[in-house]
Amino acid sequence: MAEITAALVKELRDRTGAGMMDCKKALAENGGDIEASIDWLRTKGLAAAAKKAGRVAAEGLVGVATDGTRGAMVEVNSETDFVAKNEQFQGFVRDVTQVALAGNLTDIDALGAAAYPAGGTVTEALTQNIATIGENQSLRRSAIMSVNSGVVTAYVHNAAAPGMGKIGVLVALESTAGADVLEPLGKQLAMHVAAANPLALNGDDLDPELVARERAIAEEKAAQSGKPADIVSKMVDGGIAKFRKENALLSQLFVMDGKTPVAEVVAAAGKDVGATITLKGFTRFQLGEGIEKEESDFAAEVAAVAGV
Repeated sequence: MAEITAALVKELRDRTGAGMMDCKKALAENGGDIEASIDWLRTKGLAAAAKKAGRVAAEGLVGVATDGTRGAMVEVNSETDFVAKNEQFQGFVRDVTQVALAGNLTDIDALGAAAYPAGGTVTEALTQNIATIGENQSLRRSAIMSVNSGVVTAYVHNAAAPGMGKIGVLVALESTAGADVLEPLGKQLAMHVAAANPLALNGDDLDPELVARERAIAEEKAAQSGKPADIVSKMVDGGIAKFRKENALLSQLFVMDGKTPVAEVVAAAGKDVGATITLKGFTRFQLGEGIEKEESDFAAEVAAVAGV
């Protein structure tokens, strides 16, 4: 069995919001497996669903840039938040995002090999940054969105400078409506995506493995109710339908009013201007999601309380 360390207990607590003793027990019951422990806590009603398995730890910035029907987003990581406030680092993030946009570059190796505005390649500019600033930095990922007609709108949350922050969102709207209509709508939708963190555009687009995992949890929880099998089956189906609705962008309730599904917001905007508006897709980057956390000083407190 894996050693149940203070860092492991803290990580599970951070990801589930469950109590430290519950986290310690969950890890013990599941051989130290984080994912299995999350599911175990949820079947006991001790943890809320984690929308993404990603663990936010890395510093740096997410940069966004748009040009009418096209948009780009790039994440550049650094070791500390101090570097993210550095003007030289911010300038690099701004430039590399524009490079990605100009070249439609989503492959990190291709982005690194691309020409940098000040000369040399992006990778060479990054290497120079590391030498000058004195801290490791890395290109992590890049995304491009485009539509045939309409707009791609960008939004950054917790902005450190124009066009860069901790969370970046691109929203693609396809329509013959004017930018004066589409840009404000796109920004509101992007703000919704930043806040609500949908996992897919439609319920049917959700990761099948994720849905299967949710179904397994729902089945175990429903079985604990002691109800007849047919009722249990309906409970499970209802739970999965709710999961799909709450995690798909088009069926989520719009954060601006808390009552209207996003799909209806988009349809109403199109009706108002006499043109069809289609929400084609979105991309959301949250700084550091999916990067392994390092043990912090708080581990000592966890150890004292959890006895590990």
